[in-house]
Amino acid sequence: MFEKAIEVLKLIEKKGFKAYIVGGYVRDIYLSLNASDIDIATSATPKDLIKIFKKNIIIDEKYGSTKLNYKNACFDITTFRRDIKYKDNRKPSEIEYVDTIGEDLNRRDFTINTMCMDKDGNIIDVFNAKKDINNKVIKCVGNANEKLEEDSLRILRAIRFATVLNFKIDKELERAIKKNLPSLKTLSFHRKKEELNYIFRSNNYEYGISLITKYKLDKFLEISKLKKLKQTSDVLGMWAQISYSDEYPFSRLERETIEKIREMLVYNKIDNYSLYKYGILISLTVGEILGIDKKQILKDYEKLAIHSEEDMVFDNLDVAGILGREPSYETKEILKDIEYKILSNKLKNNEKELKEYIIKNYGG
Repeated sequence: MFEKAIEVLKLIEKKGFKAYIVGGYVRDIYLSLNASDIDIATSATPKDLIKIFKKNIIIDEKYGSTKLNYKNACFDITTFRRDIKYKDNRKPSEIEYVDTIGEDLNRRDFTINTMCMDKDGNIIDVFNAKKDINNKVIKCVGNANEKLEEDSLRILRAIRFATVLNFKIDKELERAIKKNLPSLKTLSFHRKKEELNYIFRSNNYEYGISLITKYKLDKFLEISKLKKLKQTSDVLGMWAQISYSDEYPFSRLERETIEKIREMLVYNKIDNYSLYKYGILISLTVGEILGIDKKQILKDYEKLAIHSEEDMVFDNLDVAGILGREPSYETKEILKDIEYKILSNKLKNNEKELKEYIIKNYGG
């Protein structure tokens, strides 16, 4: 993808414009981290870019942004700009195109995200990003309070970058975070969830949680019970351990998964019945929270006599037929009793033994 990005830069510059790889990709390359998504900034306007690439391109003239599909690689390209006004502590309502990359970088959030790379692979560092990266500090570009007043999402982004990179928060930024906490109320729950997921998925998540509680972000994020949070492979396992506002946008499947994890945690153990009832994926997540060995859970699951109702030799109609009755709530309960005893290894899943048990215990 990097080679294709360099090709894009050269094609833009061939037409007399300036173009650079910007943002997180350059930062991660400098840190020797895996980097994938590549953003590009250029002096070319969206209309100029249409003339250069002609196809596989979508523009948003209002924000000076363009999406380009070049040789099956996708790039977000923005025109050098200055954000004039912000609305709702989040998005710029007015922009103005500018002439230089330095002016464009000045609108960005943190110095660590201001490095850029030219078509020859040279890193350009206008705001001493290398120094801050080497010192492992998250620092705003310009006045920290103004940056957070413009966009409240930057509060959470600061915590996220500090967590993922294991950096400390600059003192000026720290003061600005404390001052602007109430503005998090205006941030959409979608963006809150997105940033929290980044933090929860980080191997350094405990540091992120400590920053959230230190600055009292949890109150304004409307989350609680973070102190004993255990990390899980499925981030929903972490949401299941905390309390959060109903406004957080989980899908129906996500909510069902969270509820099942919470239900299973009430048992505080994983036995044959809970393995069967909640399935292997939920069980593995609960196992991570309870500190139960994954291999043991997988082994126990494989040894289950049945893995679903379809595996049982009898169904509700069979139970009703053996007893000479119509299928009913009572026969369903009998089937559940049989199911439980099979899983508890008190009955074998074969016709003869189950029929004898039904007649002996429920006949007459």
